[in-house]
Amino acid sequence: MTDGPFAESKEFLVGFWIVDVENAERAYAIAGKASTAPGPGGKPLGIKIEVRQVMSGPPESP
Repeated sequence: MTDGPFAESKEFLVGFWIVDVENAERAYAIAGKASTAPGPGGKPLGIKIEVRQVMSGPPESP
């Protein structure tokens, strides 16, 4: 039995950021800082953030 062809409300993508960084460690650091951003009442949000690599564009021509 399934809920249907639609994702559950907790599985919706709310938004995304594309961050151009020199290495994965820097991306993790940014995600960690964003995860602890203050929410209601100043309490840290503690949200889960998934970090993924995005393919680069074509090489620039000379």
